[in-house]
Amino acid sequence: MTLVKICGLSEPESLETAILAGADLVGFVFFPKSPRHLLLSQAASLSRQVAGRARTVALTVDARDDELLRILDEVRPNYLQAHGSETPARIGEIKRLTGLPVIKAIKVAGPADVAAAADYVGIADLMLFDAKAPASLKEALPGGNGISFDWSLLADGQGGLRFMLSGGLTPENVAEAIRMTGAPIVDVSSGVESAPGIKDKALIRKFIEAAKAAG
Repeated sequence: MTLVKICGLSEPESLETAILAGADLVGFVFFPKSPRHLLLSQAASLSRQVAGRARTVALTVDARDDELLRILDEVRPNYLQAHGSETPARIGEIKRLTGLPVIKAIKVAGPADVAAAADYVGIADLMLFDAKAPASLKEALPGGNGISFDWSLLADGQGGLRFMLSGGLTPENVAEAIRMTGAPIVDVSSGVESAPGIKDKALIRKFIEAAKAAG
């Protein structure tokens, strides 16, 4: 069955909805420019609420060592998600520093971007294929922009590589995305929101139901 990650959670009610609906992973964002950004104290409280019922993911963007160590100490996530321009060498450094598995986001606009994931094989624990924001999208975020990419670029299953699919997923299109890519894990943020950073509980439930049924 396809696993589901609900990312950008920021308040207890939507977090509880996601867990009770069957989310396998829940994501907390640490990026001040994002409407989903959390203070460490907020994320620590939400992480305690999870209490082992799902896996927690801390999303960072080109974070410094001291920032990562504070997240590790206060939030105690199960995974770190590197959603910036982190090189394979930097991913290796993060793993050695924190001792945590790392998810590396690969931003996709064309075949060359998908091919670039090969540089991280054996270093990152999971790849996350997300849509690369076009230059015309003003003030684009590293992720959570609500845009998708051509899923047929992943149609060969990535040679058995375990990966996550993100970018523009919604309750309405997630089943088709899984069918086209064979993604074992899907990740959604803006696709279950009523406004930037505001999660919609009904959409969370619908998304998880659709993804699980498709998988």
